[in-house]
Amino acid sequence: MDWGAYAPVVVGCAGPQLSAEERVLFGVRKPLGLILFARNIVDPAQVKALVADFRGVVGNRFAPVLIDQEGGRVARLKPPHWPVFPRGAAFGEIYARDPAAAEEAAYLNYRWIGAVLTDLGIDVDCAPVADVPVEGAHDVIGDRAYGRDADIVGLVAEAVMRGLSDAGVMPVIKHIPGHGRSRTDSHLDLPVVDTSAEILERSDFLPFVTLRHAPWAMTAHIVYSAYDHVLPATLSPNVINRVIRSRIGFDGVLISDDLTMKALKGAPAVTGPASLRAGCDLVLHCSGDLPEMQALFAALPAMSREAVRRVGKARNALPQPRPFTEAERARYQTLMEQVSV
Repeated sequence: MDWGAYAPVVVGCAGPQLSAEERVLFGVRKPLGLILFARNIVDPAQVKALVADFRGVVGNRFAPVLIDQEGGRVARLKPPHWPVFPRGAAFGEIYARDPAAAEEAAYLNYRWIGAVLTDLGIDVDCAPVADVPVEGAHDVIGDRAYGRDADIVGLVAEAVMRGLSDAGVMPVIKHIPGHGRSRTDSHLDLPVVDTSAEILERSDFLPFVTLRHAPWAMTAHIVYSAYDHVLPATLSPNVINRVIRSRIGFDGVLISDDLTMKALKGAPAVTGPASLRAGCDLVLHCSGDLPEMQALFAALPAMSREAVRRVGKARNALPQPRPFTEAERARYQTLMEQVSV
């Protein structure tokens, strides 16, 4: 597979089918992957058709198709066609009573989510959330997190990763190097974290160190003043190279969070190339805005040699899906009986 033939971007589309204009743009510019949102989802048959159509248009049957299916309030697939899955905090609540049960429940939960995704042709889930919220932080992470203890978050997130991988789905750890201290929603403004490097390295970064072998990770649009007083992690060579690649030791595919979030100032055609220059392998453009995508594609360089290596390595390491059995489903339901979703 010549991954270098594809643009280093994962795009959204406007609706439940590719428009004629999107088909032309994607066929010519060849984005590496697609990300799905609620606006793109009607029912299983439609999702399968959209996924297959995108891969046909870009000429790559292995083109990554992403979705945010964490469970709880971040779930693009909803009833009546798909189950309700619990919020991340549920596994921290189980952990307080029985650590082994929490890890098993998290594993089985994401085995089930992974089976749902695999059935639709989706092969990348933007989970686990490895952020560690602190007192007074904005609720943008909140109950999406597995707890407030870095070690517990790392252990549960590791089980989440194994569950997705065993289902044939690549996990994306987020939001590296940690969104838990943000007092602002990065969808709306740029958060600044003034915490010292010493504290960050012995708390916020720890789950990501545990998960450093993950195939993919998504950056945080946050300024970490201890490392860069001006630029958020997504745009900061210092944070990406010194923290994410060196201190944390992550060598998988690094994708930006959505370029259209208000934390990033400037058009995606400017911030996209800047994030690649800073050290991201790929950028993420979610809105489906056609003129913005056209401008972004025109501004993007070719995928770097390291990005090609990492994308290929992640894909080659993906196991064959293992069916989610009725026995596993029954065990999962027993583990979750006393937990509110």
